[in-house]
Amino acid sequence: MLKYCISIFIGLLPFLSLAQNETIDLSQKDTVQYKDPYGLRVGVDLSKLVLSFVDEDYTGLELVGDFRLTRKLYLAAEIGNETKRQDENLNNTLLYDYETSGSYIKAGIDINTYDNWYGMNNAITIGGRVAFSSFSQTLNDYSLYETDQFFNPEFLPGENPNREFDGLSATWLEFVAGAKVELFANIFVGMSARMGFLITNTENEEFPNLWIPGFNKVTEGSNFGVSYNYSISYFIPLYKKAKQKKAKKNQSDE
Repeated sequence: MLKYCISIFIGLLPFLSLAQNETIDLSQKDTVQYKDPYGLRVGVDLSKLVLSFVDEDYTGLELVGDFRLTRKLYLAAEIGNETKRQDENLNNTLLYDYETSGSYIKAGIDINTYDNWYGMNNAITIGGRVAFSSFSQTLNDYSLYETDQFFNPEFLPGENPNREFDGLSATWLEFVAGAKVELFANIFVGMSARMGFLITNTENEEFPNLWIPGFNKVTEGSNFGVSYNYSISYFIPLYKKAKQKKAKKNQSDE
């Protein structure tokens, strides 16, 4: 038995010698190919949902979404509806009490400036939107300033409370800066800050637009407005694209 084992070992020696002469290529390839997911991401603005529960004078809902066109470029949009009641007082005297209600839509692009590691899908984005809002306002109550103060107090109750103004609208441009982080597989949380610039503001001559759904507060003498967005969304992968990424060379090659 030992004689047969020695014979087999001697027979394998040429093959073992040939294997030792062959060099093993341990160097990293020049490129590594992997595939990026492309698809639709849809979600909701959490801040408006929370505010609707904690503020009895506000009700709002905003749906958010984006679609990945290229490695960096996304089509993005938001659509929402808001109702907000506000009042203004001066020295414990009611100046006006009004409610604004309406819908809005925003559409544009986002550009991802963040270079993800392999397998990551986070984003730090800058972008822009074109926005449109259609809404109405109800002047619940108001006071009139009386110039003849000898016989009357400074303010008198309004003669026609509960007046409604329909057919109001506004358009504006938005600059958007934000970020999205993937918490779990295909589930993202995000936030964005938005600077708006009013282009058109159709209002009633008897009562100005002091607050616009989607734009927020309108400042007298300024067309700028600021808003924020805190979202949670789900990514629906539709297809994948191969991406070539150069790999680092070994130190021995330098």
